[in-house]
Amino acid sequence: MSTSYYISFALSAIIGGLSVIALGRVWGFVVWLAKRSLDLIPTRHQPTEKPEDEHIQILVVGDIGRSPRMQYHALSVSNPNRLLSYNYTHSGFVETARHPDLIGNPNVTVYPLAPPPEWIAWETLPFFLNIPCKVIQQFWTLFVTLMYTAPPAQWIIIQNPPSIPTFHVALFVSWLRGSKVIVDWHNYGHTILAQKSLLRIFVPFYKFYEIRLGKYLGNANLAVTDAMTKQLQAGGRFNLKNPVYTLHDRPAEIFQPIISPKARLEFLSRLAETKSHAKNIVDGSLRLVVSSTSWTADEDFGMLLDALVAYAKPSSDQEDVPPILAIITGKGPQKEAYLEKIKELQDGGKLPGIRILSAWLSNRDYASLLASADLGISLHKSSSGVDLPMKVVDMFGAGLPVAAYAGFESIGELVKEGQNGCGFETVPQLTEIFRRLLSLEGAQELAHLKKGAIEEGSRRWDEEWDSVVGPLIGVAKQT
Repeated sequence: MSTSYYISFALSAIIGGLSVIALGRVWGFVVWLAKRSLDLIPTRHQPTEKPEDEHIQILVVGDIGRSPRMQYHALSVSNPNRLLSYNYTHSGFVETARHPDLIGNPNVTVYPLAPPPEWIAWETLPFFLNIPCKVIQQFWTLFVTLMYTAPPAQWIIIQNPPSIPTFHVALFVSWLRGSKVIVDWHNYGHTILAQKSLLRIFVPFYKFYEIRLGKYLGNANLAVTDAMTKQLQAGGRFNLKNPVYTLHDRPAEIFQPIISPKARLEFLSRLAETKSHAKNIVDGSLRLVVSSTSWTADEDFGMLLDALVAYAKPSSDQEDVPPILAIITGKGPQKEAYLEKIKELQDGGKLPGIRILSAWLSNRDYASLLASADLGISLHKSSSGVDLPMKVVDMFGAGLPVAAYAGFESIGELVKEGQNGCGFETVPQLTEIFRRLLSLEGAQELAHLKKGAIEEGSRRWDEEWDSVVGPLIGVAKQT
């Protein structure tokens, strides 16, 4: 045979071998790609043999530790004293401490959402670029967490606001994983957005998105007031397609009145902010006023400062008013600006007999502080007119009467004039409340309001939740 024959044979063998290897590689890539594609298909929810093995997920696009209502949902779902105690997963940002009963709870798993990178968090870009970057980052971390990281849930309870990007992510997850969705309407995102002057141009889009998707998203909906339920339900202003139930905020068990003067003195003597004034507070020669604030635009903290300045000025008809120790708790964007204003007022001699302190307390110390105070203050101005301040619920749970801003529709569902508190809309009205209730002559009225606060706070969260949400998701009442 000629040399060319052997060369042709060798080349054919080499090409054939390379073809087999190439086909093997291609087939291996196809198999790998198929496996990877299958990995992208999320697992769907399948009913479990035992109801207690089901998962219920609570979604908070925010700090879990500063979302008390959503934490209370978790406590109710995972309560081991129930006939059926479900597994519960919590997705959200982990920034401040969670409720102590959630930490170490074997039925609770937390899936933290990835925080935004610093260049988004610190708003280094112009706001018209930073906002879409923030939304995209939140969408991605929400999508990955709910679709792949967390197990498929029978129910997902989501907090609104924010609606963007929560609503469309929850919609995708419910379709692909077979979960049912409950939207817990705390307020309306578009009314909150309208308070921010730079972002008002986006309000029509946000409202359309929130109401249009919200109309169909929830298999059921919860609202914090009867007034909000009327707006949301079929035939109402927003006409949601699925049922809407009112779930009033109620205090958790951690908020309890302190009746004993001895117990009150013991706590006040231990707390750093009050230990040097404990005896004077208990004997009534110094009045303890407490307000919890998020230091945002929907709470006009300036009203409280102006009222305290007016209270400190001697009046012709009532000059002998007791001094006040005001403790303000909470975190928020306007905190430092107001602390600077407080310092200016104190340095300028505008607050004689008034001392104002800011504090960030543990849940237990905050509850005991409320129970030890003489009067609680709520400055919440509802952006929608139909939400309610959770802080007032906590105050009533601790047996603390409240002076609350009353310039919106739903406040009467919680603060009842002359029964558990007083409403105000102006600085002179708040000043008059201080002078009337904190004086010696007002002791009887204050005691009457305290009794009403204790009665209002006697219905607890678990009772409310068991009657509304428990039957909805099939969780049995406590034994």
